[in-house]
Amino acid sequence: MKAAVRSRYGSPDVLTVKDIDPPTPKANEVLVRVHASTVNRSDYHVLTGKPFVMRFFTGFFYPSVSVTGSDFAGQVEATGRNVKRFKVGDKVMGFIDMGAKSHAQLLTMAETKVTSMPRNVTYQQAVACLEGAFYALCAVQKIKPSTRQKALVIGGTGAIGSSFVQFLKYYGVEVTAVCGFENNELVRSLGASRTIDYRTEDFTKSDEQYDFVLDAVGKSNFAKCKHLLKPSGIFSSSQPDFVNGLITSVKSGKKEVLAIPKDLMKNLDFIRDLVESGKFIPVIDREYSLEKIVDAYKYVASGQKIGNVVITL
Repeated sequence: MKAAVRSRYGSPDVLTVKDIDPPTPKANEVLVRVHASTVNRSDYHVLTGKPFVMRFFTGFFYPSVSVTGSDFAGQVEATGRNVKRFKVGDKVMGFIDMGAKSHAQLLTMAETKVTSMPRNVTYQQAVACLEGAFYALCAVQKIKPSTRQKALVIGGTGAIGSSFVQFLKYYGVEVTAVCGFENNELVRSLGASRTIDYRTEDFTKSDEQYDFVLDAVGKSNFAKCKHLLKPSGIFSSSQPDFVNGLITSVKSGKKEVLAIPKDLMKNLDFIRDLVESGKFIPVIDREYSLEKIVDAYKYVASGQKIGNVVITL
């Protein structure tokens, strides 16, 4: 089978697409023929081994797993003898944040880490509902939003940011999103009632206050945003600022929270149900073939992607 592999950490150029032996499912595993995966920011960190703390999970000196890729949508090709939930031909999807070896035509996965695809979408659309949506949902669940609250989403167009907008809208929150003007229509269609063009307006100088400020891109911090929060407001970022967060929460009641990813299968099932009911729309920027995966990684590294970058196999 064809797969994207590497033997060392580095830039996207360390990746090579070549033929390797296909995996064989264990008794509790399914063999999945992968039809779509993505390249996301987590994949890029795993590829480069940066920040260095990643290596405590992925291999200290060299990558412990050669095949890249963290999420997938595909079809069950075979099942282990103890598998009960799935049968050959079922359309499934899954996600492992430190690597599912999904940039390959075939992969094996424990049946407990796989769920059914939404019934009304393509493989490409299904895979665009996984990594970013899962992380966004964990953060939104952590802040416990309710109807008529107000939120500011910094970076409303990425995989996580576009998911923030939709989940907050689902819970009845009024959303203001920071994005480029060219993406204004997209972000509003996802549920934002107002947008701020980051090129022409500095959102940190606004007099508006919010119940929540969610930084989906890690380009701001609590110190810069705390004045945007109401007295008991909550800030959350993909790059938390714990020192300032602790000091400010003690002094003012405003606080910064870290959303620890949890309940993977429960949350993927929740996302699937929202997709099937039309309450969550997957956002896809570009699609690449597996042979062009180096280009896909380079595009993700540019920081310009909108929603998800999909790999079609």
